[in-house]
Amino acid sequence: MIRDPRSLRRTIAAIGMDTITLAGPLEAKLEAMAQAGFSQVMLKANDLVGHPQGWEAAVAAVKASGLRGTGFQVLRDFEGLSGHLHQYKVDIAKTMLEMCAALGCKVLLVCSSTSVHASSDVDHLARDLRKLAMLALPLGIRIAYEGLSWGRHINEFTTAWDVVARADCPNLGVGLDSFHILAAKTPLSALDDLDPGKIFLVQLSDFMWQEARTFEERMATARTYRVFPGEGVHTAEVAEMVLKLDALGYQGDYSFEVFNDDYVQMPLPMVCDRARRSALWLAEDVMLRGAPLPGQMRLHRAGSAKITVRSHY
Repeated sequence: MIRDPRSLRRTIAAIGMDTITLAGPLEAKLEAMAQAGFSQVMLKANDLVGHPQGWEAAVAAVKASGLRGTGFQVLRDFEGLSGHLHQYKVDIAKTMLEMCAALGCKVLLVCSSTSVHASSDVDHLARDLRKLAMLALPLGIRIAYEGLSWGRHINEFTTAWDVVARADCPNLGVGLDSFHILAAKTPLSALDDLDPGKIFLVQLSDFMWQEARTFEERMATARTYRVFPGEGVHTAEVAEMVLKLDALGYQGDYSFEVFNDDYVQMPLPMVCDRARRSALWLAEDVMLRGAPLPGQMRLHRAGSAKITVRSHY
């Protein structure tokens, strides 16, 4: 039994989907998410530049949908470069920030560099991220720095946090992704070392096997075989992560970052229904009960049991 319906609504409101999970035009993705009861969406650059009527039309479609933008992704291979490479990436970053601001998104996701040209000097990395954060500050945008599990020098959230702490900017924080944490086997106990006020985004997903040992296997799994929380073999770890963040005091957004080759071959409502069941499992069985019930995601029928939240709490 749900103890507090208001807590359930707040939890559902804090969970969004990612457009990368769905096939089809942007407008159809947005409509399917809204119909499933989601109130926010994580957007990517291709959503805008790939729109047949241009990126401004894509921005208008997002705003017309009523869905709030969780964030905008993704700036890659930014930090640690020098000379003309650094300047090139600064120019790219300015364009990304412009699109992010046009959407009204308050978070830009930045992934740790995989470039062979990137420096391993942590102070260099921190200096570049500080520069990026200062560019974002006048736009009211926060920078969420995520450690890719195949990043060249930064491949865990613990080292990403070290860089963020060194940079020491108010609008620079970390982005956490459960896939990368699970793939890198970073101890969840390390979450206790984070400042909850500097966690700007949490992305959730699972996958269907126990390990992804090599960088190549992690990349292949991450880009094609993720599933929604509660659908994979790491149910207990995902639930533990969410509970730890809640206990830590994290009050920000969660986004389902699910890349799956099978899902993009399925009708949008069917995929969004899977996401809705996952969100309800997190809200009811994890957040409210304090413990997961693996394999028992509630199959609420559309209509009477569907929870629709339109406004941010």
